[in-house]
Amino acid sequence: MPEPLTVAVAQPRCAGPDVAANAVLHAEAVRGAGARVIVFPELSLTGYDLAAPAVAADDPRLAPLIDACGSTGSTALAGAPWQDVDGREYIAMLAVTGEGAEAAYAKMHLHGAEGIRFTPGDKPVVFEVDGWRLGLAVCRDAAVPEHAARTAALGIDAYVAGTLYGEGPEQSARRDAHMRERAQAHGVWVVLSTVAGQSGEYQETSGGSGVWSPNGSPVAQAGSAPGEVLTVILG
Repeated sequence: MPEPLTVAVAQPRCAGPDVAANAVLHAEAVRGAGARVIVFPELSLTGYDLAAPAVAADDPRLAPLIDACGSTGSTALAGAPWQDVDGREYIAMLAVTGEGAEAAYAKMHLHGAEGIRFTPGDKPVVFEVDGWRLGLAVCRDAAVPEHAARTAALGIDAYVAGTLYGEGPEQSARRDAHMRERAQAHGVWVVLSTVAGQSGEYQETSGGSGVWSPNGSPVAQAGSAPGEVLTVILG
């Protein structure tokens, strides 16, 4: 096992589809987290707006987030629509460092109207940080046991998801059950960042970002309000 890894889960307030404003809010979370890896929710840079333009690797609006990652030595895993060189678009998890941004993973299990515009990702992905193998997931991926199984088969230390769950106790219970089951099934840490408050077409969501230990027990969990950042040491 590598040295312990400090991770944070953030559920920032969403500034609508304004990428520049959301990047500033992300940067504030990164600077305050004191973590090597900071995870953000699905489509965190645009909100859950399926018509929002794709974000590019060289998008100048990402500068505040890139600068924050550079000054703290952090990697931010943020959500955004992304266009590949072949023109296809994905719901992506971006890896942002002081060097810039790149698409680390594309959501495999689209649902509802997402499939009209976006192409599903074609494979699970492991993202390595300081010797830790992080299996990446976006929203519905984490609700599909097969996705976690295929990702875990690559050899992972943690299953890391950026999601959105609707409001209400039923959705909150569903969220917690998914995370507990993924941890227990594969004996890995589960790190979840999920939307709190308003995001695009969702006027309310459940929040509840957190970290679950390999035995499925919650280590730390945020409430339902936007703006919380939790930092946890894995290892």
